[in-house]
Amino acid sequence: MSSFQKTYSADEARRYQELKKPGKHRAEMQLVERAFELVPREHRVLDAPCGYGRVMQHLHARGYRVDGADLSEAMLERARANLAEAGWSGTLQREDLQRLSYAERAFDSVVCFRVFHHFPEAAIRAQVISQLCRVARHKVVLSYFNPGSFTSRLSDLRVALGLKRPTRYPTSLRELERYFAPHGFRLEGDFARLRLVHSLHLCVWTREPAPEPSGA
Repeated sequence: MSSFQKTYSADEARRYQELKKPGKHRAEMQLVERAFELVPREHRVLDAPCGYGRVMQHLHARGYRVDGADLSEAMLERARANLAEAGWSGTLQREDLQRLSYAERAFDSVVCFRVFHHFPEAAIRAQVISQLCRVARHKVVLSYFNPGSFTSRLSDLRVALGLKRPTRYPTSLRELERYFAPHGFRLEGDFARLRLVHSLHLCVWTREPAPEPSGA
């Protein structure tokens, strides 16, 4: 199976944080809030990949116990500094989404924000979701790009015209369901700023309860 790895130098991590537009950040965190209305406040949450810690900071401020993981040491260093200022205490460690080292069901919930649309192959997407489901006891919160949105269709047109290279790979809910169903998760909610306009969606998947044992 192919692998996909994206890491950052210290300068790249700094620029990534500095270039994030405040208005876009606020809109994305509002989307996180809407999805996390389905996640109990007492849940211990893993944010993977955590980047420079902005989702972690947002969840910590709302009372969640949250840990983080990222492939990039430079991003982890920025996350440590940002979270220390927020009074956070928890764990941050280097992890590959395709091979998470955590034990099964180590966290109540897992959030995976703004990375899934970079995976170019179905095999990578399936492997990542299998890992997220493995370490989540109850819920997986996943962002993805909807192929039916105006922004996704515009991007596809620009690629078709040779104006840009494909760098984002939209995924339908039907495809996501194929990845989650074998691990016993069902779709609980799907959120977007404007569903037909914005490509970024945030979906919540919940582990189905184990079937009751049949009587003798």
